[in-house]
Amino acid sequence: MPNPTSIDKQAAAKRSTWISVVVNVVLTAIQLVAGVFAHSQALIADAIHSLSDLIADFVVLFANHHSQKDADADHHYGHQRYENAASLVLGTLLLVVGIGMLWSALGKIQHPESIAPVKSIALWVALGALVSKELLFRYMLAVAERVRSSMLVANAWHARSDAASSLVVALGIGGNLLGYHFLDPIAAMIVGLMVGKMGWRFAWNAMNDLMDRAVDEATISGIEQTLSETPDVLGIHALKTRKMGDLILVDVHVEVDRTMSVEQGHNIAVLARQRVLNQHSDVLNVMTHVDPADKK
Repeated sequence: MPNPTSIDKQAAAKRSTWISVVVNVVLTAIQLVAGVFAHSQALIADAIHSLSDLIADFVVLFANHHSQKDADADHHYGHQRYENAASLVLGTLLLVVGIGMLWSALGKIQHPESIAPVKSIALWVALGALVSKELLFRYMLAVAERVRSSMLVANAWHARSDAASSLVVALGIGGNLLGYHFLDPIAAMIVGLMVGKMGWRFAWNAMNDLMDRAVDEATISGIEQTLSETPDVLGIHALKTRKMGDLILVDVHVEVDRTMSVEQGHNIAVLARQRVLNQHSDVLNVMTHVDPADKK
């Protein structure tokens, strides 16, 4: 499968995100109005969740635009880490929204006399939101996987969390309509837990990437093999990796015959670097250091 270019990624991200913006604007307005009219705290919580999706979409658009900037005097490696920062913002946003939902729902459960019966329109709105969000998730995830963007994957699963929350909300509203009024705030509380958990996971992963966490062992092994199989490379050591958005930066010491000239050693290191860039499309750059070694 060919590696998507940065232009392809930017265009796909912009198109899918604007579709998400339109869907979330409509859903937020409908859910909020219906939630207030039908006295459903769960539906209002779901509307707030949709609003957080809307804010997240604009964060993604901002990061997508800035991450495509070329390297400059202040950012020698480019601006790809805007994607990591955006994922951190998205995760933090979800975590805060989830805590807010939990706090509000717990207040209602502690004062059951304040829980009002829900009107039936809330159930139809919740079911419509469920279908819309699930379709949006499937579309956004397909785009994210095609262009291989972790930021878009995070935003797609954000949409899936909304679909799951709408299912819980529909069940809570249904229970309320059957006379179990306390199920509406319980549904809102469950939504808060789901949102908070997903937010923590996204924020934690993004923070680790911003702290130069190494890539997975399988990727490292593949890069090691490519370097070791380079002609005239006697060995490698001190291989280090770190994330730069969805791309990888590599540092490595390449061992060559100590009797070779500086020019010969340099040419071998250049070849090793180029082989990694050619065979591993997600590697942005390889910094090589040539070390002398005894030829066995």
